[in-house]
Amino acid sequence: MERISHWIYNFLIDKGLSEQGAEYINMLVLSIAVLLVLWLLDFLLRKIIVGLFIRLSKTSKTHFDDLLVKNKAPRNMAHIIPLVLAYKAIPGIFQDFPNAEDVIIKGIEVFGIVLFLWIVKSLLHTIKDFFKTLPSLKDKPIDSYIQVFMIFSWAIGLFYAISIITGMELLYFLGALGTASAVIILVFKDTIMGFVASIQVSINDMVRIGDWITFEKYGADGDVIEINLATVKVQNFDMTITTIPTYALISDSFRNWRGMADSEGRRIKRALILKQESIKFLSAKDIKELMKIELINEYLQKRTSDIDAFNTENEVDKSLLLNGKNLTNIGVFRKYIDAYLNHHSGVNKDMMIMARQLAPTTQGLPIEVYAFSSDKRWENYEYIMADIFDHLLAAIPYFELEGFELPSSANFKSKGV
Repeated sequence: MERISHWIYNFLIDKGLSEQGAEYINMLVLSIAVLLVLWLLDFLLRKIIVGLFIRLSKTSKTHFDDLLVKNKAPRNMAHIIPLVLAYKAIPGIFQDFPNAEDVIIKGIEVFGIVLFLWIVKSLLHTIKDFFKTLPSLKDKPIDSYIQVFMIFSWAIGLFYAISIITGMELLYFLGALGTASAVIILVFKDTIMGFVASIQVSINDMVRIGDWITFEKYGADGDVIEINLATVKVQNFDMTITTIPTYALISDSFRNWRGMADSEGRRIKRALILKQESIKFLSAKDIKELMKIELINEYLQKRTSDIDAFNTENEVDKSLLLNGKNLTNIGVFRKYIDAYLNHHSGVNKDMMIMARQLAPTTQGLPIEVYAFSSDKRWENYEYIMADIFDHLLAAIPYFELEGFELPSSANFKSKGV
């Protein structure tokens, strides 16, 4: 090797050139020649290796090799051989320039570390993409774990590169670095908190990719599309993206709708507010009129029969409706709501169905519908709920009840105020 590397030098000396001039020209020519050879070799290796992987990915059944090509793992690995040859060739090229040789050798070693990190990054991204194709792992925060490995890899690579540049032993350098641990913790505080939060989120199964979450503090209301080490990305229903710190998932309160999505129905919980002054006992005439309503006809017949039997048996004075047992318009209305919900095609009959009376308020008496829609999709859920309350609001007058609403300016005008 030495004879080859000095061939140009000897030729120039024989031609009468000075030793210093011959050394510089020899180094320059060899550098250009080696660079051209290495560039050509790198180009050919990239074509060959990447081509082999592409052909292999077309014939193999697994999707992993396709992801290797996509994340440029073969391309990065093709640089290894030219880098090793460059490392071997440097002593011969710069044998007359020991100081430059030392600097370039260190530069190649540092580049070797960077190349190794590129390969690790390509492999980790390939593993991440592959895991996301697995049904059992696609909703797990794979990004967080990959980022942790990358941070550790880059940290070790950085320490090793500094050790090479300074000439300090790696273990000695890491020992000296321990004195600055407080500063490191301060600098990487968010990363450390995010890492811990990612582990807790994963272990406790708090959030998965695809979950619908509501996080009022950060204005998030939509589906989780990405969970990584530092942030969680939520695509809101207005198609905007909200970014939430990962550690906020364990430090603050948020709502995860997964339980609803995994259940057999989505809850409907809304109240009608009725004027209390419209509530009354029902007379025989009122009951006869309400018996025309098919959904409660059978109930009214049976209930009226039971009430009449009780009042007759106990000789109740029915000249006053208040005496004895009686039906009320609001009680019959609640029964109607219950019957209507049980006949509605959009309500899940296997889950709780209830029309309940809440505590009276200054606006009136709330009658709450508590049921579950069989279709959990947002637009269909809203349609089902609207359809139910459209009907109930229109049904209120049939029971001689009145809904409450604040007066408008038109009300005052009609009364001449």
